[in-house]
Amino acid sequence: MAGIKPANGTLVLTARFERVNPWRPRGKMKAFFDIDTQIDFLFPAGALYGPGAERVIPAVARLNQHAGERGIPLISSTCAHPENAAEFRTWPPHCVVDTVGRRKPQATLLPKRVTILPDKPLNLELGDTQQIIIEKDDLDMFSNPHVLPLLDHLGIDECFVYGVFTEYCVQCALTGLLKSGRRVSLVTEATAHLSDADSERVVNNFIESGGRRVTLADALR
Repeated sequence: MAGIKPANGTLVLTARFERVNPWRPRGKMKAFFDIDTQIDFLFPAGALYGPGAERVIPAVARLNQHAGERGIPLISSTCAHPENAAEFRTWPPHCVVDTVGRRKPQATLLPKRVTILPDKPLNLELGDTQQIIIEKDDLDMFSNPHVLPLLDHLGIDECFVYGVFTEYCVQCALTGLLKSGRRVSLVTEATAHLSDADSERVVNNFIESGGRRVTLADALR
């Protein structure tokens, strides 16, 4: 398989998927989920680069900018590992805190953003925040215990997901959101994968479990 592999061999997750307004707490709202679009994954010099992954950057940037312009909550997960991360027993070191590789490309960032750390109290006073960065030391953004309380507070019931990589962190996001009872769509034009076959299997399982595959144009409507 072309692309990255964990240190101990190939690991593929196979879970089944069961007018501008301000953000409104506890209302009905859609959100965009930008999953792990970081330098170590997206660029050839990155520690866990997936060949061709850089192709999704323009689509991710367009979606993120659209969210900012339309007042759509934008939730961007990022790996933020310590140097001795448990994950490095499986994967080569990547996205280590305070390194260039863990940063997001500038095109994917909005001016007004906050970061939610897994080990700090959750502050729900978001003001005019445009982008919420969810840090995690795991494949799954739901390993940050503040994700579900945040989504409940914002009243998120419809989720548009994109990023890297379909077989890993994107799949975790899709699974967790579906399990939370929300409507979930995968924006395939803004999502990179490592293996055509593995990605298609993940997407098919996702659709069978109630998810939708949508185009960039669909998400921007």
